[in-house]
Amino acid sequence: MVPQQAGEPLPASPGHAHLTPPMEQRGMTAEPPSRPPAGHGCTSCGGGEAAYERPGGRGRIPAPYVYALGRIEARFPSLAIEKEFAQATGRAETANLTDRQALGAVLSEPHNRYLSRQLCYVLTIQGLETYVLQPRDPADFDLLVEVLGSPPKPSDLHVVIGVRGPVAPQELCNGLMLPMVAFDQIYAFTTDSLLRALPKPDHIEEQPFRSASEEMLDRLTQLTDNAGATDEHRALNYLAVRYPAIYAKSAEAFATGSSLTAIETRPSRLSGARRILDVLFSYTNRQTDVTEKFFVRVDVTEEFPFLVTKLSPYYDR
Repeated sequence: MVPQQAGEPLPASPGHAHLTPPMEQRGMTAEPPSRPPAGHGCTSCGGGEAAYERPGGRGRIPAPYVYALGRIEARFPSLAIEKEFAQATGRAETANLTDRQALGAVLSEPHNRYLSRQLCYVLTIQGLETYVLQPRDPADFDLLVEVLGSPPKPSDLHVVIGVRGPVAPQELCNGLMLPMVAFDQIYAFTTDSLLRALPKPDHIEEQPFRSASEEMLDRLTQLTDNAGATDEHRALNYLAVRYPAIYAKSAEAFATGSSLTAIETRPSRLSGARRILDVLFSYTNRQTDVTEKFFVRVDVTEEFPFLVTKLSPYYDR
């Protein structure tokens, strides 16, 4: 399950790129993205060193990594920028385009790219404004423009991978004071395209598998307070978009009359110099009340989580 990178060549539609799910990009592998962190475009967000100053100038501390699922929206940071954009829109061909598509069309014009650097980009999670986004490499404003240029759908889902920094200053986003995230990568897709990209096991019918997968995705993305900033939530979000085996296992469990009763994360016994988590999925038979557990290990030490061991039975000790 590999999200399509927003910056890669994509099939063209009328003037805009389509962004497709993670699972279609790298042959459903669970390997971390090969793209290294970009330069130091957002020094106030932690820069390339993934660190920021302690309050009172007491040295530097590591900035927490973010692997968040939500929706990216653009805001005008000031009235002057809004009026400047309105003038650029008046000169553009925007007939038959929605407001969001018109925004993407205007920003994608080379002579209007200065506007993309002036806008404020906000990641909302479950409808709540959560982060102000800034690219660590200024060239990655293109990723934001591509996301905004795609036709909006209620099922849009955007993955933001980066480093969380301090709260945004008031002037950056018209008084919106949220933690800043200096991102290195953005993936954009719809939940429908993500589910279609899942490989269906041969022994499970199409409709039950899609229903089971949809419920699993919903459980993972609706976890309380999942802002993608803790190790536990980063591991879960990574699995949601990069590891199809958890969807197949849920479909198999539902087919045998079991319910998904718990999703837990625990520090792995393999943790040492690296931070490794065991993610446990519990399935309880609806008739016998017997619970089976399965787990997968995820390394969350660095910005890009990756799989350590595949999904396997878990036995309580």
